[in-house]
Amino acid sequence: MQDDIILNVSDLKKYFNTAEGVVRAVDGVSFNIRYGETLALVGESGSGKTTTGHVIMGFYSPDDGKIIYKNRYDLSAPMKKRPLELKRDIQIVFQDPGTSLNPKRLVKDIISLPLLIHKTIDKRRIYDKVAELLEYVGLSEEFMFKYPHELGGGEKQLVAVARALAPQPSFIILDESTSALDVSSQAKVLNTLVKIQKELQLTYLLITHDLGVVRNISQRVMIMYLGKIYEEAPTEKFFKSPMHPYTQMLLSSIPTLSEEDEKIKPKGIESIGEIPSAVKPPNGCRFHTRCPFAKPVCSQRDPPDIVLDSNHIVRCWLYE
Repeated sequence: MQDDIILNVSDLKKYFNTAEGVVRAVDGVSFNIRYGETLALVGESGSGKTTTGHVIMGFYSPDDGKIIYKNRYDLSAPMKKRPLELKRDIQIVFQDPGTSLNPKRLVKDIISLPLLIHKTIDKRRIYDKVAELLEYVGLSEEFMFKYPHELGGGEKQLVAVARALAPQPSFIILDESTSALDVSSQAKVLNTLVKIQKELQLTYLLITHDLGVVRNISQRVMIMYLGKIYEEAPTEKFFKSPMHPYTQMLLSSIPTLSEEDEKIKPKGIESIGEIPSAVKPPNGCRFHTRCPFAKPVCSQRDPPDIVLDSNHIVRCWLYE
């Protein structure tokens, strides 16, 4: 395993039993994340991207596969069985700060809780540290004495970011962390995340459906569809040379604001149909029911990973 890899996920599977049948939410996913990078995991609702993040966090136990962190920790164990140092080192910022922040607690108590649990600072200095963290994410000290309902959406999310930073993590999962915000609040939160990543040398797994966010802060992109990864590429290559029809479909649906963006937008492919049920996914390539380029083999056999070059992989029979 390479020394620059902070997280290695290998053939990860997570299934859920429902009244309708077994949902294969994550079905054989493999990827690496390097120290200090932002890897974006992108897909429509129901693709399995959030479940992937929650398995890494330990909210769910995997049904199969391996998750190795920093070359020594096995993240297959649920969170309650993980050592405290591991819980400290991996944090998450959820989509909706309105539900992830305790409405009955002041901001100072919300942020001080991980400081108390992980004992990263002397108790006598905890509230000084809370004020320092708030200032670091762009909020003044007076926010310590407010309740979440007294804050705007962007302010709540910055409090959530400050809470995630409190135990001094190395790795943060950003689970749709800006999708519930208006444009101006989103920009402020994104700028803050980029700043603290550079200054603290953090690693991010960015889970999102917003390709605008992906373009602004990620270095690599993975496209997920019905529990599987269908394309992986550096961000610049992903936007300039998308290869999988599903990737092209996603990019073709993005509104453009300039002629330059319109020129690189994929042509001749439109967003059609809806994502099929994860209980009964299509045979073969799971995207073939929506793909305008589907061949007979696409409905018969699951495509392999095709390595186009050293850092661009596509799962599609068109490139065999």
